[in-house]
Amino acid sequence: MRIGTRLVLAVLPASAALLLPAAAWAWPRPDPGDPFTMTVDDVGCRSGRVAVTLHNQTRQLVRFDLKADGTSMASGSIPARKTIVRHVPVQKGSTADIEAFSVTEDHPDTLIDSSRAENDCPWGHHHGRLPFTGPPTDLMGKLATAGGLVVMGGILWWYGSIWPRSTM
Repeated sequence: MRIGTRLVLAVLPASAALLLPAAAWAWPRPDPGDPFTMTVDDVGCRSGRVAVTLHNQTRQLVRFDLKADGTSMASGSIPARKTIVRHVPVQKGSTADIEAFSVTEDHPDTLIDSSRAENDCPWGHHHGRLPFTGPPTDLMGKLATAGGLVVMGGILWWYGSIWPRSTM
């Protein structure tokens, strides 16, 4: 394969990425018809709660209902062009499906956004220390080296006793 062909093949993926439309980079984008947006942060390990941020995109009051695994966690209204934060509990070692619904008189529950929050925080009370996983690796390395040297010395002792042998 010629060098020119190799250079073209190397530059091809980078040039294809530059030619993608700008909208492809910002996916998923909020639906322009939605009255508010929802963003879900990571679970706080100390509190066991996840912060859910709801931002009103309209110029009027919007009512919402926030559910986690089908259970209503918070409901209320968001003032025009404002942001509110609600905290949803998530049990250790489990996940919660968080859904935000828009509540209007015409449509009681319109799903706006859904997300999954996973509580994968470490178990136990010692957050700053690692659990005991066995003896230190440097000790194991030293013991393995010493064992290898003893075996190698035994092999050399045996080989030295049989070579060079006199042939009389």
